[in-house]
Amino acid sequence: MKFFQKFFHVFCVTTLPMLGCLMCGVADAELRSTPMDAFRVPEGFKVELVYEVPLKEQGSWVAMANDQDGSLIVSDQYGGLYRVEFSDSELIVGDDSASQVTVTSIAAPVGMVQGIYASKDGLYVGVNGDDEQTNGVYRLQDMDGDGQFETSDFIIPIKGKSEHGPHAIIPGPDGRLYTCAGNACEIPQSVERSRVPHNWGNDHLLGRMPDARGFMAGNLGPGGFVLSFKPDGTDIELVAVGFRNEYDIAFNEQGDLFTYDADMEWDVGTPWYRPTRVNHVVSGVDFGWRNGTGKYPAYAADSFGSIVDVGYGSPTGISFAYGTKFPEPYRSSLMISDWSYGVIYAVQVEPNGASYTGSIKPFISAAPLAVTDLIVRPQDGCMYVSVGGRRTQSALYRVRYVGAQTDAKVTVQSTPVEAALRRELESFHRPSDAAAVQLAIKHLGSEDRAVRNAARIVLEHQPLENWKTKVLQITEPVSQITSGVALARSGDNDARLKAVQMLSKINWQQLTDESRLDLLRAYQILFVRADSLASTERQSVIDQLSDHFPSSSVNSSVNRELAAVLLYLNAPDAVAKSVDLLANSGSADDQIHYALCLREIEQGWSFELRQRYFQWFFDVASARGGNSFGGFIDNIRKAAIAKLDDETATKLGNLIQKKPQSIDPAQALQARTMVREWTVDEAVTATESDHQPNLQNGKKLFAVGQCYQCHRFAGQGGIQGPDLTGATGRFSIRDLITAIVEPNKEISDQYQATQFLTDDDRVITGRVANLSGDKLMISTNMLDPEGFTTLSRDEIVQTKPSPVSMMPAGLINTFTAEEISDLISYIRSGAGGNIAAKQ
Repeated sequence: MKFFQKFFHVFCVTTLPMLGCLMCGVADAELRSTPMDAFRVPEGFKVELVYEVPLKEQGSWVAMANDQDGSLIVSDQYGGLYRVEFSDSELIVGDDSASQVTVTSIAAPVGMVQGIYASKDGLYVGVNGDDEQTNGVYRLQDMDGDGQFETSDFIIPIKGKSEHGPHAIIPGPDGRLYTCAGNACEIPQSVERSRVPHNWGNDHLLGRMPDARGFMAGNLGPGGFVLSFKPDGTDIELVAVGFRNEYDIAFNEQGDLFTYDADMEWDVGTPWYRPTRVNHVVSGVDFGWRNGTGKYPAYAADSFGSIVDVGYGSPTGISFAYGTKFPEPYRSSLMISDWSYGVIYAVQVEPNGASYTGSIKPFISAAPLAVTDLIVRPQDGCMYVSVGGRRTQSALYRVRYVGAQTDAKVTVQSTPVEAALRRELESFHRPSDAAAVQLAIKHLGSEDRAVRNAARIVLEHQPLENWKTKVLQITEPVSQITSGVALARSGDNDARLKAVQMLSKINWQQLTDESRLDLLRAYQILFVRADSLASTERQSVIDQLSDHFPSSSVNSSVNRELAAVLLYLNAPDAVAKSVDLLANSGSADDQIHYALCLREIEQGWSFELRQRYFQWFFDVASARGGNSFGGFIDNIRKAAIAKLDDETATKLGNLIQKKPQSIDPAQALQARTMVREWTVDEAVTATESDHQPNLQNGKKLFAVGQCYQCHRFAGQGGIQGPDLTGATGRFSIRDLITAIVEPNKEISDQYQATQFLTDDDRVITGRVANLSGDKLMISTNMLDPEGFTTLSRDEIVQTKPSPVSMMPAGLINTFTAEEISDLISYIRSGAGGNIAAKQ
């Protein structure tokens, strides 16, 4: 058996690639691109290998662009540029092989390019090399028409390097060009104007802790950014900031800009980690990236959230599928690439007031499939996909639709009234006139977050004396809160103190949770930036908030932000209430938030509260997360110990002298008594009893059953599995129980694992989470997202979709019938108090 596998393996990595390369005019027996039968695509679609890149000669491709003559221009991450010329100007329908292509090197004075745009004005490239002094945007020109580029103009120097440096360049609907850069870059000094008010800060009320492993510890806000400029390189404008590493950007047909960004994967499991997400890049916004614990939550009033959260991954190229011959809804979808997990997702973007919402589903996946870029080639209506990066095996694939064609016309979405209003406000995102102030004040209380946000940014661009007195006379609470955020960021201490006085008179009980979070964020910025805060002002805020902490809201974020504000103000019982929440919150990320907030608070402690606080570090030892997860918890503990006096430290004894040891995440289940091996029918029957469900107990069981380790629920928990917050609308009780008891029965493409058969008879089951050269890092345990098994490509004999779910079986076998009823009722409550009708 082993001999046969080894023979088959040698055949696959030598003879078959040889045949494939000869079809493309290249011969290299060492090439090993992902085979066609490894791809999972929707019915009617086909993926074809166009070109297999000889790694030693042409490197690993990371960016593509359409040239004016129908060819593609591509770049090697660590090398030069190449032209891909097609022998057929149009795709021959029915041809099962890829079109003949010719790949030639392009002579150019730059290399290490991660963004390309070709136009009549020249070839624009975003250079991201080893020398940050020479990185940025160049315009190359072919002076003699020979297809080579003899001259270059360094039009936008962007100081910064690494994979978080300068990236994509695309044309905008306004005739300008747009480029983006990651958080390793400084905003260029050549920026002439800015839609973003230059009043950003870290604004973390209780202090920021840098990344636990020291990664980019010195890189502070505002992070990655988007610029626009004229084709000649002049009139450079800052459009938005606060990204971590947005690799690509894309416009929709309505002229709105989108990107796909990710927080540091090492932060997975912490409250400051935000899942990879698609952002609507609205004008002037700070999207909130900060190093370590300082990232703004998606709901922060001075930031802007996502239109759709994706989960764990590594975003690369994106593009709307306009111009393809795909059927709807794919033809109007935003296609986004996940480099690590090897997935291209189709995001259906829908207008939602002044912004958008989105739904996501896997479009193409394989293991491995290190997608770096994708582009629509108008000559044949197909999508082209490059894979590579980090010196991994590179290839060019074509995606085309071969199913039944329809004549259905694409309906262009109309622009909602709110979107038109947002754009009108955005036109004043610059120093302007009194008319801008009047329009902005009128819309500070809008129910639409994007409109409120745009109105606030208008004010922040205007001289304070033009609007300070006017907003302090406002009586409508939402408008007061929005203007309070603007006053907090204004740079005037008198304005900040008057804002506190105004906001402290708002009736908390009359606010929605969204407005409560905005109010708490306004206070945080005001307190951080105010030169001082009088005792009367402190007390007025304590009186306003203290009786409402802890909140009965189903949104745990309200309690998180209440804790931060009241602990900062040394409110009575704030420490005791926060320690109770630390002990009783079901999700580890909620608990970590309270531990972080409490770490340096010196007032309000009893010895018993200290004991409970430090005991938590032992209780959380079974929690798992990214590479920095354990380091963050250890650093929080060290900071708390440093605040102890000698007497208290001595009395706490082993609670601070003994270091908590890591515990198997399944230990909590193992410690419980086995009840029975539940079947689906038996568990469904358990939910149909006369037992009155206890949602609070259900929340605790959600933690006991390790659900939070992998699933998000009401903004808490992990991201390795599907978000269960909206499960009520998608699944019946039987569906939910089947997914728990029989996780292998139906596996979503988005979360399906791959089985890797190796040449020494091992079977490794998991998901490719990272790549480097010929090494694949495979995540094999959802309860331990950073526990990888590393395989070399030449060890792998065969890959195929795993019939076994990554979700462990038997998670409720230690639960009683009543506990199953409580758990399912809690999931179906959507984190609220209403239990959906049983089915």
